[in-house]
Amino acid sequence: MKAIIQRVTRAHVTIDGSVHSAIGPGLVVLVGIKSGDTEKDAIFLAEKCASLRIFEDDNGKMNLSVCDVGGSMLIISQFTLYGDTRKGNRPSFVDAAVPAEAEPLYEKFAAHASILLGSERIKTGVFRAMMDVELVNSGPVTITIESKTAH
Repeated sequence: MKAIIQRVTRAHVTIDGSVHSAIGPGLVVLVGIKSGDTEKDAIFLAEKCASLRIFEDDNGKMNLSVCDVGGSMLIISQFTLYGDTRKGNRPSFVDAAVPAEAEPLYEKFAAHASILLGSERIKTGVFRAMMDVELVNSGPVTITIESKTAH
């Protein structure tokens, strides 16, 4: 499982021309699920995202987590994170989990993040929907995390 985490001032996701979810300060988390990922990966990644110290403390050091600063998390499913571009110019998505495998893990990630931050601070997109995501990347700060490299 892979996440691209962006520290944001604000963000929202639009579906069919209407805002579906929006957050103020916090994190936009793009989540990709690879074939073979498990609930253990989803839980690990949610905990890592919630505890990642990428917000500045009073001394200007990145020393605080989204939990510490009372921020929110906008979680978006993103199978294209597993696009393989090593051959040719069109990405191959053979490593991405099929929707029936990926959706429950995406939901597990969001549910576990809700436990960690509180449900009112977790917003999501819609699995398999065509979405427009707008954000203001603060810093900018963008971090990549993969669950398989940690255990």
